[in-house]
Amino acid sequence: MSAGITGLVEQIERTRDELQTALSDPALASDRARYADVNRRWSSLAPAIALVERWRDAAARVDEAAELLAVDDDDDVRSLLHEAEDEKQALEPQIREAMVEPDPNDDKDVIVEIRAAAGGEEAALFARQLLEIYVKYAERRGFRTEQLSMSPADAGGVKDVTVAIKGKGAYSVFKHEAGVHRVQRVPETESQGRIHTSTATVAVLPEAEDVDVHINQNDLKIDVYRSSGPGGQSVNTTDSAVRITHVPTGIVVSMQDEKSQLQNRERGMRVLRARLYERAMAEQAAQISSARREQLGSGDRAEKVRTYNYPQNRVTDHRVGLTVQLREAVLQGDLGGLTAALAAEERRQLLEAHAAGAH
Repeated sequence: MSAGITGLVEQIERTRDELQTALSDPALASDRARYADVNRRWSSLAPAIALVERWRDAAARVDEAAELLAVDDDDDVRSLLHEAEDEKQALEPQIREAMVEPDPNDDKDVIVEIRAAAGGEEAALFARQLLEIYVKYAERRGFRTEQLSMSPADAGGVKDVTVAIKGKGAYSVFKHEAGVHRVQRVPETESQGRIHTSTATVAVLPEAEDVDVHINQNDLKIDVYRSSGPGGQSVNTTDSAVRITHVPTGIVVSMQDEKSQLQNRERGMRVLRARLYERAMAEQAAQISSARREQLGSGDRAEKVRTYNYPQNRVTDHRVGLTVQLREAVLQGDLGGLTAALAAEERRQLLEAHAAGAH
C-alpha cells in the first residue's frame, strides 16, 4: 500500500478522534465560536471518514486473502483478492478529494457590491445590467435578494449598488463573480456606431454573523444626515441617512435608501461586518493586500475576469477560457455553465495544492 495514502488515512482517523473528544466535552456548548467550528469540521470530515472505513475494510480483505493464498493457491480466493485490491485502489483518489478543505464560507449568504468603473455613463448602465443579471440568476437558483443600497446615475444606470443574496450556498455560487467585468458594445448615445469598452467592478463578500466578527461599539463613529437623490435633490426631510466609520480600519459604510435611521444603521452594520470579516480572512491568509483590492483591481479596462461582447453575442470568462451566449443565456440570468466551470477549476487547483502539500 502506498505510504502517501496510509499517512492520509491515519491523519483522518486522528482528526476524527480529536473531534469526537471535543464533541463530548461538556464545556463545548457554552463556547459558540468553538462549537460552530467543531461542528463544521465534523460535518466536512464525515464523507472522508466513511471512505476511510471502506478503505480499511478493503485493506483487511486484501490481507486476509493474501494469507489464505500463501497456504493454498485458490482461484476463488485470488478473485476475492483482486476485487478487494481494485476497491482499495478506487477509494484512494476519492479519499484525497474528500480531504480537500471546502471553503468554510461556501454555505453563507452573500453581499454583492457592483460599481461602475471606466466608461462614464455607459459603465453605469452596465453596472445596472449586471445587477439585473445577478437578481435573475439568484431567482433561478432559488435564492432571495435584498437591495441594501443604490446610487443612481443620470442616464438610468447606477454608480454603485449593494445587494444581499440569501440562501444556503449563495456564496459558493456568486464568489466567482468577483473582479472586473468588461463590456464591448455600441452605446445608444453613439451616433457613429463605434464600439466602446467599459468596465464595472464586482466585490463578493460572505455575510458574516455576530459569531464571526465582534465589533466593539466604541470603535464606531456614526454620523447621521439627510439623504439626497440624484443631482443633490433632497428626498428626505429628516436625518435618516447613516454613515458608519470603523475607526481602527478606516472602513466607511453609508446607507440612505431607507426612511428609517434604524433600518439604515442595521443595513450599514451588515455590510461593515462583511467587510471586516473579509479583511480578517485576508490577514489570516497572510496576504499583502486585502482580498477586496485583489478582487477589484484598479477597474482599468485591461484588468478583467469576463468580457461581454454585444456585437458577437458572446460572453467569455478569461479564467477558464469558456465562451457562452450573451442574449440567450447570460442576459436571461443563466450563468450556470460559467459557475460550474469556475467551480471545477477551483476544485482542480485545490486538489493540486493538496497533492503538492502532501509531498
